[in-house]
Amino acid sequence: MSTPHPGKQAAATAVVNLISDGMSLGLGTGSTTALALKALGERIRSEGLNVRGVPTSFAAERLAREEGIPLLSLDEIDRLDLAMDGADEVDDSFRLIKGRGAAHTREKIVAAQADRFVVLVDDSKMVDQLGTRMPLPVEVLPMAVTPVQRVLDGLGADPVLRMGDRKDGPVVTDQGFWVLDAHFDAIPDPEAINRTLNDTPGVLDHGLFLGLATDVLIGHDDGNVDHRTV
Repeated sequence: MSTPHPGKQAAATAVVNLISDGMSLGLGTGSTTALALKALGERIRSEGLNVRGVPTSFAAERLAREEGIPLLSLDEIDRLDLAMDGADEVDDSFRLIKGRGAAHTREKIVAAQADRFVVLVDDSKMVDQLGTRMPLPVEVLPMAVTPVQRVLDGLGADPVLRMGDRKDGPVVTDQGFWVLDAHFDAIPDPEAINRTLNDTPGVLDHGLFLGLATDVLIGHDDGNVDHRTV
């Protein structure tokens, strides 16, 4: 088994230390959040910590069950105390690009239900401007791929249909949709892109997370964590 990146591990450990007994949690998807779920499972086993979580993907649900984290749905609760998740890019205004794991639609729903949304990253994910390192994932109805590509072209992006790894055909999300990865040189006005995509028929959601993050935990190679808050 490979050793976790020290920055990711540090951020994962830090978020679990923010969790207290009785909390309802949003359980994100991805490699850094997976480390946090394992650390949370250890606290449950060693301390008898009483928490429940809403998973953001089938993968998160499976790992949570393996770690003994009790699960609930959004039908069972008015608000979540804290949601934790990773990000592909984070700027200084706490705006995010997420979706490399194609779970961004569920992740955004869960994050929006949380009183506190804590983002876990290593320092390589911090950027001056969104879109400079990672494409923007856009989840689309299969029949709408070509029209949505035209919209993205008009926004200055190079949209590419995400294809499956070790399988023929496109990646299929948990909702049965496809993903267009929109490659920008940079996204100078994320709010404008957000409005346009939200108004485009055939788009279920996209990976811009604006105005949602309350905390960013930035893990460094030396094990230290920079905790930034809004």
